[in-house]
Amino acid sequence: MEIGITTFVENTPDPSTGKLLAPYQRISNLMEEIELADQVGLDVFGIGEHHRPDFVVSSPAIVLAAAAVKTKNIKLTSAVTVLSSDDPVRVFQDFAHVDLLSKGRAEIMAGRGSFIESFPLFGNDLKDYHTLYAEKLDLLLKLNKSEKITWEGHHRPSIDNRGVYPRPYQPELPIWVAVGGTPESVVRAANYGLPMTLAIIGGMPERFVPFTNLYRETYQKAGHDTTKLQLGINSHGFIGEDSKKAADDFYGPYAFLMSQIGRERGWPPMNRPQFEMMRAPEGSLLVGSPQQVIDKILYNYELFQNTRFLLHISVGTLPHDKVLRAIELLGTVVAPAVKKAVGTTAELT
Repeated sequence: MEIGITTFVENTPDPSTGKLLAPYQRISNLMEEIELADQVGLDVFGIGEHHRPDFVVSSPAIVLAAAAVKTKNIKLTSAVTVLSSDDPVRVFQDFAHVDLLSKGRAEIMAGRGSFIESFPLFGNDLKDYHTLYAEKLDLLLKLNKSEKITWEGHHRPSIDNRGVYPRPYQPELPIWVAVGGTPESVVRAANYGLPMTLAIIGGMPERFVPFTNLYRETYQKAGHDTTKLQLGINSHGFIGEDSKKAADDFYGPYAFLMSQIGRERGWPPMNRPQFEMMRAPEGSLLVGSPQQVIDKILYNYELFQNTRFLLHISVGTLPHDKVLRAIELLGTVVAPAVKKAVGTTAELT
């Protein structure tokens, strides 16, 4: 199992000061986080795309390109690229640059986006939310396979036998489909034979088992080699030496941002009892001691047989030193234990 980190590069009030970090400082902290993740042996680092004041990064590829020259081994991916409101040609070119700079460590995680700010910003109509994604994913996949392309669609000007450059370091860029629990998206990923990442940010993980079952069944029916199937699980979390201290550190920033987003979407505000329920052994939050996080990653593995697990650190801004420590614990304690347990399970089966 690959284990890594995703972040939206949030910028909410730092609980240690009560103030927002300057954007340059938040980006500087991010670079240190990525470098440390690489140094402690984590497999993947993903950065999300947003176009709003509480998240700093609107162009993951630019930040990942900077990270490419500061790291040696870790895979660098968007988490996600909001493909519906972007130009697939430009997305492919941007990540081809990341791939060249990193000598083959770039990936694209393509999604429709749960935030909609980018649609009006780039002149897209939300009425086309579904068709935009389907068409642009099709174009991105064709660009990935062919140097020259002829293509015609409804939402973007046609392309007549044009070459798209540069080509990546890898023969093709790995393209994952990010899914939040929509069966249509699951089926699309499986029919294309693409790796899928499932975001589990609330409720009980077991309720998502039908989605992963649907993915496997559709993948096989579409005639793809099931030995190549890749499935990722992405969940919110945080690690500290002490379980209660980790929960206390994480709750304030987490509740702040989740409640803020909840007001926009009609959710009730986050409260501590709800938070503790989500921290329970069968809940969606991975917050606590290294052993608690190990146990919950393995619980997810029992449910999904996933090949990748990405921990989303953090949701609201946490003190930088605590984020670095959480990354260190994930790489040096949690990941080795999980991989050993998964490897032992595989040998027994």
